[in-house]
Order: sequence, then structure tokens, then C-alpha cells
Amino acid sequence: MNLRSIALCGLLLPWALQAQKSGADSGTGSLLDVKRVYVAQLTGGPQADALRELIIASLDSTRLFVLTDNQDRADAVLKGAADDHAFTDTFDSDESLNSRENGGKSSGTSYSTRSGGYLGLGVGENESHHIKERKHEAYAAVRLCNRDGDVLWSTAQESLGAKFRSASADVAAKIAKQLTLDVDRARRGVNGTASAPPAVAPKP
Repeated sequence: MNLRSIALCGLLLPWALQAQKSGADSGTGSLLDVKRVYVAQLTGGPQADALRELIIASLDSTRLFVLTDNQDRADAVLKGAADDHAFTDTFDSDESLNSRENGGKSSGTSYSTRSGGYLGLGVGENESHHIKERKHEAYAAVRLCNRDGDVLWSTAQESLGAKFRSASADVAAKIAKQLTLDVDRARRGVNGTASAPPAVAPKP
């Protein structure tokens, strides 16, 4: 190796070492490569911070990744937007029932006193309802990105609340559930659980 080659290697070596430290060569190319996740601040309304905490708790309960508050140590970042807002649902109904019956009768001749009769009956009923119900609606659209900013996974969830969970808690649970399903699906694809049918030898 001549002096020119040695000098060229000396110039390229720092660049190569730096490339190895970058996200492109970190091996984080799919969900299965993610080991440590940082959940970034979510954009949105005033409830975005509370939703972020619920998402962190839900993801941590899956034990899929190590959750960290140090973004520099994470090999993937969960980012996106979320909010939980209250609204009033109004229901109006108007029911009415009306019934009317009329009848009459008359008889007589030119030489006798005339007689007649009349019967009238009317019934009416009106009932109206005005109901107001206070509700919460939560949503979150998040994505999991590697250090290069490539999106590895994304989902959008919304909820009006569940039987035993608030709207925000239900959205966080849905995100964790969807991520768990997608990771399991990726693992099944790598392990090749679906085997090909055996080849049939041709008949002589």
C-alpha cells in the first residue's frame, strides 16, 4: 500500500465510522428491530399531554419495548397528534295523539214535532322531550419513526368512551392493542408459520 492509499484511507475512515453510528446503519428498519421507544410530545389541544401519559402507560403494559424519557437512547420515536374534547349531545322528540268523534241523528214528519241529536268527543295528548347529555370524544393519530425519520408503523384511533374507560384511556388502549397485533403479525411473517404444501410427484 502506497502513501497515497494510506492517506485516502485516513480520510475515509472517520466518515465510515460516522455512518455506522447513524440511523441508516442502526438496523432499525422494521417493527421487529425496535427495542427502545421514546414517546414525543403530541400536538393538539390542551388534553394532548394527558393523552401522551396514557399512551406511555398502555405501551409499557404490553412489554413490547423499553420506554425511555431519553430520546438520544431510543432507536424509535412515537410522535403525532391527539386531543380529548367535551361536547353536548342534544336529543329532541315531540309526540302527539289526537282523536275526534262526531255523530248526529234527526227524525220527524210535517205533522209532528221534529227531534234530533248530536254527539261529539275530542281527545288530545302532546308529549315532548328535550335531553342533553355531556360527552367526551378523544382521538390520536400517531406514527413510530426510526432515527432517519422513516415511518415504521402508524395508526389513528378515536373513541367516545368505553364501559369502564374514559375516551382518552380507551384511545390509548386501542393504540397499544393495534401495535401489539401488528408486531405479532410481523413476527409470524418472519418465522414463516404458514408452510407451503408438499409437492406431489407426477404420475408415471
